[in-house]
Amino acid sequence: MSPLATALTDLSDIAVLIPCLNEAVAIGKVVRDFRIALPHAVVFVYDNGSTDRTADIARAAGAVVRTAPLRGKGNVVRRMFADVEADVFVLVDGDDTYDARDAPALVQMLLEGSLDMVNGARRPTGQQAYRRGHLAGNRALTGLVTGLFGNRVTDLLSGYRVFSRRFVKSFPALTAGFEIETELSVHALQLRMPVGEMLTAYRERPRGSASKLSTYRDGWRILRTIVRLVKEEKPLAFFSSLALLFAVTALGLGVPVVVHYLQTGLVPRFPTAILAASVALLSFMSFQCGLILDTVSRGRAEAKWLAYLSVPMRLTVHRHLTSGRRAG
Repeated sequence: MSPLATALTDLSDIAVLIPCLNEAVAIGKVVRDFRIALPHAVVFVYDNGSTDRTADIARAAGAVVRTAPLRGKGNVVRRMFADVEADVFVLVDGDDTYDARDAPALVQMLLEGSLDMVNGARRPTGQQAYRRGHLAGNRALTGLVTGLFGNRVTDLLSGYRVFSRRFVKSFPALTAGFEIETELSVHALQLRMPVGEMLTAYRERPRGSASKLSTYRDGWRILRTIVRLVKEEKPLAFFSSLALLFAVTALGLGVPVVVHYLQTGLVPRFPTAILAASVALLSFMSFQCGLILDTVSRGRAEAKWLAYLSVPMRLTVHRHLTSGRRAG
């Protein structure tokens, strides 16, 4: 074990954040497992309006239980990031599908690499770990995001992540539901933060536990979030694509009209000519919008980076990073 990993056992300022909705079957084990894996951490369970005994069971298992009445995982994560103070934040689902024994290695990777996010890429340990269609959908969405923002994560929708304090306290958290994982990844990739990834075990839910994720509804919401983030963070590419589409359409409509005019000197398809000119104008306007919004987007990115830099690294983390480097 490295000197930093050994020093990590004395690091008390770690917060385990568990968003929950009706997880009475699993939450007690999740809390106990993380208290064993990270004995110096404080485990927080944020109950999102459960109608079962989730809060009571979590409290009995040793968690600090708080409520987040506004429904949606994104809303819960926003509340947790705002309320909890720590040096290192471990975010994990409360359904007992992730292995708490991987947490020390994830935290160690974050500290040793001076990273802002470590993503727990899921490695299924059983055939029922992934629901039908989820694996293909996750790969498609991950490929789309990494193609646009950088190929540094392989599991876009993982619910098991470790963050630095700087990341958590400068993250805007605008989404409301299961799109939050996409927003977390895009935020880190777009600002070119130092991130890492580690394979983590992923198992099926315990019997009696039901997933809150809707394959088609939430898949559509995640895709819609990706489109919105591309429009906001890469407006030149987004609107240039629209401009190209409009330009091709205008050429398809206008070329026959121009050819006929050159041959006969007549424009018999006058409405088509007007439509082609209008679509060409839309193409030009779309490209102009992209240029203007690209400047705005750069200003927003600079503001996000300055917000990130304004969050000081806590002394506990700095001490262990320094001691680890000296010992190495």
